[in-house]
Amino acid sequence: MPQPMRIMSTLAVMAPLREWLPEAGGTPPEVEFNPTARLLAAIAEGQRADIAILTEAGIEELTASGILAAGTQRDLARSAIGMAVPRGAAHPPIGSVAELRATLLATPNLVYSRAGASGIFFAELIERLGIAEAVNAKATIIPQGFTAEVAARGEAALAIQQLSELMAVQGVEIVGKLPEEANTCAIFSAALFAGAAPEASALLERLAAAMTPERLAAHGLDPA
Repeated sequence: MPQPMRIMSTLAVMAPLREWLPEAGGTPPEVEFNPTARLLAAIAEGQRADIAILTEAGIEELTASGILAAGTQRDLARSAIGMAVPRGAAHPPIGSVAELRATLLATPNLVYSRAGASGIFFAELIERLGIAEAVNAKATIIPQGFTAEVAARGEAALAIQQLSELMAVQGVEIVGKLPEEANTCAIFSAALFAGAAPEASALLERLAAAMTPERLAAHGLDPA
């Protein structure tokens, strides 16, 4: 039996990627899901696969260093940061930066991620809004994984993360995207590792083609 190809993928595209895997054809690839920062650290320590799915910046950095094959980058999706609450909870106002700031100060507790792109941005955002000390005093900061799982268990009133990651968890309701002035859009891209299996190129093309606008929208993502 042929060895399955391996994909190292950021959590942000986990839901559409898992949906596509049964359609991938041939021996299903093995996929390792982790935040981009964790994947970059593992790659720096020598871990390799056939395909990497990371932030656009991560893909470009690894391509420049020769770890990923030049000319193979495929932009897959664009994602914004959102907020979720436990199922049945009231949806706080976040339509403006002022409303978001007031909501973050009023909430009894919240959760965000330390390693993900959204968590890094959110930590910088609350510093910029002048509320980092107050927010972090009541925040659960998880090392990795889905923040919405903490909210779904009733352990946090608000969860902050990429909208696609929030939508991947049952037991929460999406409040919406953070206001444009307090948000950032991340582009997630894929590329081949240098020395990837010969058939990995065709797999990458099928993967990129499968990330249709309809599939992405169903999971809180936009076309890249």
